Amino acid sequence: MAGTRVPTKPRVRDLVDATPTTRNRYVDLIRVVSIALVILGHWTMAVLEYRDGRFAGANLLELDPDWQIMTWVFMVMPLFFIVGGFTNGGSWISARARGERYADWLRGKSARLVRPAIWFVAFWAAIPVLGVVLGVLPVSVARAGGEEVSLPLWFLAVYLLSVALIPPLVLAHERYGVRTLWALVIGAFVMDNIHFGLDLAAFGSVNYVLVWLALFELGLLWREGAFQGRRWLPWWLIAIGLVSLAVMVTWFDYPISMTGLTHATRSNAQPPTLALFALGVWQFGAALLFQPAANRWLARRGPWTVVVAANSMVMTLYLWNMSAVVLAVVLLFPTGIMPTPEPLSTAWWALRPVWWLACAICLVPFVLAFRWAERPTDAPPPAPSGRWGDVRIVGGTALAGAGLGAIAARAFPVPGHDPIALPAIGVALVALGALALWVDPFAPLRHRRSGNGPLPAPG
Repeated sequence: MAGTRVPTKPRVRDLVDATPTTRNRYVDLIRVVSIALVILGHWTMAVLEYRDGRFAGANLLELDPDWQIMTWVFMVMPLFFIVGGFTNGGSWISARARGERYADWLRGKSARLVRPAIWFVAFWAAIPVLGVVLGVLPVSVARAGGEEVSLPLWFLAVYLLSVALIPPLVLAHERYGVRTLWALVIGAFVMDNIHFGLDLAAFGSVNYVLVWLALFELGLLWREGAFQGRRWLPWWLIAIGLVSLAVMVTWFDYPISMTGLTHATRSNAQPPTLALFALGVWQFGAALLFQPAANRWLARRGPWTVVVAANSMVMTLYLWNMSAVVLAVVLLFPTGIMPTPEPLSTAWWALRPVWWLACAICLVPFVLAFRWAERPTDAPPPAPSGRWGDVRIVGGTALAGAGLGAIAARAFPVPGHDPIALPAIGVALVALGALALWVDPFAPLRHRRSGNGPLPAPG
């Protein structure tokens, strides 16, 4: 349906009607379910209190380490990366066949991720500063809130930078096939041994490339049909993934938790380890079990409409999910509307469904206010030709990713609280990256008013 003109912004039913019969709709469903599980995990792990006029927060996984095993289910970012390999790999292959330049392709991909992030960063860069300057927010509260809301940015930073490496990964995949996967996995294994065995942390950072690209490679293999027609293969992947995790955790001192913990000496996520790849393998196997039935279900208009609608705001839901937590805490805890029993007590667990509902309600205003930033826009003008255009687009993507990573690591800048330099630099880098990429933060609004532009494919 590329090139079809519509009188207004594309509606969900237009996207549903435009879906080709060849599309693997299950990929879109996995994307939505993955983000939903991540959000539920965030809302569950956040153990927040308000006592004696002060907010306090802790992590469920650190208060009770027995719950760390649940990250083997709820930490589904590896599965999201596998889906990313499937979709972004296909996108680049199609763009290359049309003769599209790498710079233009990367600019479009980066802009789709950076545009909603710009509004998120601008909002939370301003709110703590204004709150402290106007005297309505104590520095400690502004800092604590900034740390909570910035948590989702680490993934966006890693994903943004990884997408830029899709074209060389596709080239390696087309030339070497599954050997590309083995090379990445073996490389990650070597880096883990150097990192943990020789205590050389810098080598562990190489796995930000090797592990995430290995998961992308699984998506490329999935896209070309490598996992079809073998009923035993999903069970084999589940077994390999879970057994590998058990061995690494039991005998090789890998952490049980698949997410980073404040007081842990090792992390499976920052930087990623081979354990995180094994996690993705078992989750991918489990997902493949349901693919035939899910695609039959998604062939029905009703379920597919829900998936398309959810995909149209999936980045908004992810970016603002911890903002909903902060809003719920501020509205419910000091006022006494919601009691705060002893963390992990029976009463605390009994209130979890109420807490999830409160967070979901508090997420609604953020979604209503910012979901438009994800809407598709007209194709931007081509990037400058030649090496300068490539450098500008790649550099802009790198700057935006580095800025998001800096904010994720150090939260947003708060006056009167150290450190302020790195968070402020992070905000500046995101802005510079957006400028280099020519990301127009208001483009979806202008697109909606003009009613011009191609009808996009769902997801």
